[in-house]
Amino acid sequence: MGEVRGSAPPGAQKGRALTDFEGLLRSLVEARVDFILVGGLAARAHGSARSTQDVDVVYSRAEENLSRLEAALQPLDPYLRGAPPGLPFRFDLETIRSGLNFTLSTRSGAIDLLGEISGGGNFDNLRPSCLVLELFGLEIPCLSLDQLISTKRAGGRPRDLETIAELEALREEKNDD
Repeated sequence: MGEVRGSAPPGAQKGRALTDFEGLLRSLVEARVDFILVGGLAARAHGSARSTQDVDVVYSRAEENLSRLEAALQPLDPYLRGAPPGLPFRFDLETIRSGLNFTLSTRSGAIDLLGEISGGGNFDNLRPSCLVLELFGLEIPCLSLDQLISTKRAGGRPRDLETIAELEALREEKNDD
């Protein structure tokens, strides 16, 4: 699975750096952050051919995990993605405690930290339906294919319709094996 890479969206600024999926996941794993991979990279892990720009994770809101999350990402200079440069923002324990979902840019690329997701809820709700997949030589907790389809459907975004169809085809293919 080491071939998964981000790709710049149409019309992106020339020279825009790609997200280092392996580096971001490695930072989380090495800091022992409790998280579940969701979104486009999870779809790729299940065999989707679609590209993605970021890493989406649902993280545990347990106090000790928030500290590990801060320690994992702080060295990567996280900043609110899409916010104007110079806007005061500190990614620290107080900020993480006070927020729930964060869309961040880091030196390693884009990451979405989600306290909960539509159609799945929080980390504790999702944990029973996740499985561990090997990505980049790392063991990564990931939503099951069924749960991924369910959360994509619950999100209701038009851009996910094609992804849902592709994931359903992958599920049928796996069930035929």
